[in-house]
Amino acid sequence: MRSTTPLSGADNAAQTPKTMRTLFLSDLHLGSRGAQAKMVLEFLEAYDAPTIYLVGDIVDGWRLKKSWYWPQSHNEVVRTLLRKADNGTRIIYLPGNHDEFLRDYPGVHFGGIEIIDRVIHVTADGKRYLVIHGDQFDAVITKAKWLAHVGDWAYTWAMGLNSIINFVRRRMGLSYWSLSAVAKSKVKKAVNFIGHFEDTLSVEAQRSGTDGVICGHIHAAANHMMGDVHYLNTGDWVDGCTALVEHESGEFEVIYWNRSNMLQLADNRVA
Repeated sequence: MRSTTPLSGADNAAQTPKTMRTLFLSDLHLGSRGAQAKMVLEFLEAYDAPTIYLVGDIVDGWRLKKSWYWPQSHNEVVRTLLRKADNGTRIIYLPGNHDEFLRDYPGVHFGGIEIIDRVIHVTADGKRYLVIHGDQFDAVITKAKWLAHVGDWAYTWAMGLNSIINFVRRRMGLSYWSLSAVAKSKVKKAVNFIGHFEDTLSVEAQRSGTDGVICGHIHAAANHMMGDVHYLNTGDWVDGCTALVEHESGEFEVIYWNRSNMLQLADNRVA
């Protein structure tokens, strides 16, 4: 078991892209003010793969319905993905709850990007993984959607506060710091929710007859075993700035794009 290496845009911007077998990204929340689109672009410049999975909440339809926000950096992320698809990259988009409007178009291709609700990914070493956003197994989303919208408002408020904190930190020459990541690691209810979510998705992987599950939704990157099931979460690009990569060997790794996040959310590779 090898520890994951933290990375940052400054470390990788001038380097030749690293080619992986597969990239998995989720929860970009383009269209929201909290989206770290420039960091996404840095990552897509630093890493490439013949197959990319977009594991839901790429576009934040909830935010866009309330107020339109779409800066040039968000447009550049979409253009970069479309350009990769046009150049032969297979891109599979699995909608989440924030971009659920795309679930009305299963099997449809938009600019070479395929829309599908769930899929089985086969690794280089022959293991099978269920890939799904994960909101389908969140009781708040499925049974009390109004409460999810309240939570979304609270999260947006917290991200606004986080932006102010990080503006001050940048002026002081300090690195990016995530209020949400610290809360998730410290607050008992958040820890319990994440644990329950991981248990539920692992059971679904077993029910599907797969070796593991790759999901997003809860903005908590992970790479560990849940009994006999390999649980992987891509994290997010709002406060965590993480992605999942599959190496040519079939081994998975969580990439933390910011050094500060590595200190808050230490993780490991699992062969």
